[in-house]
Amino acid sequence: MFSEKKDKQPQVLERNIIGKNTSIVGDIISEGDFRIDGKVEGTIKTTGRVVIGSSGSVSGKVECNFADIEGKFSGELSVSSLLTLKSSANISGDVIIGKLSVEPGAEFNATCAMKGAVKELQNGKSTKEKTA
Repeated sequence: MFSEKKDKQPQVLERNIIGKNTSIVGDIISEGDFRIDGKVEGTIKTTGRVVIGSSGSVSGKVECNFADIEGKFSGELSVSSLLTLKSSANISGDVIIGKLSVEPGAEFNATCAMKGAVKELQNGKSTKEKTA
């Protein structure tokens, strides 16, 4: 007669900002987004978005769902969805992505692997997805 109502906690995504004159050495783990305008050396792990501003610099390992890069990155970058490189971006290292968007002028000196490039069809055969 009465339906059981389950209280769902609303998901609150934090926005973590690392300012221009800030330098962090170590590992950072969060479920929220990151905006980096300073310098980070170490590991950043999040289920959100990582934005490296034009004055930002990251060296180490980054694991995230989305990334927008305007500044410098060197190390291992793993983006499960979309990596967007702005014209001022400078990337070096190893990159694993779902999708890639690169503006003219971006420097991309990395080994790149695109996961999810093979789609399975209903009859069991697999074909390669066409990419640009």
